[in-house]
Amino acid sequence: MNFRAEIDIMPHKELLDPQGKAVTHSLHKLEFDGVKDVRVGRHISIKLSAKSKADAEKQVEDACKKLLANAIMEGFSFQVFED
Repeated sequence: MNFRAEIDIMPHKELLDPQGKAVTHSLHKLEFDGVKDVRVGRHISIKLSAKSKADAEKQVEDACKKLLANAIMEGFSFQVFED
């Protein structure tokens, strides 16, 4: 079966996010005064084959833990859809 995974990787809330701070500052300069805070992360889409949705979810979780996300600095969440 074919699947598509949508993965979001974000810095842990406890860590400083210099890129997010820079975006917040720039938005304020452009008069987006309602913006309080920005956190910048990554979004990754993956197409994969697996025997079942559970197997696809396991593959995506392993990929996130082993390569895509830095567990010390980032957290991740994902959804798997049948493609």
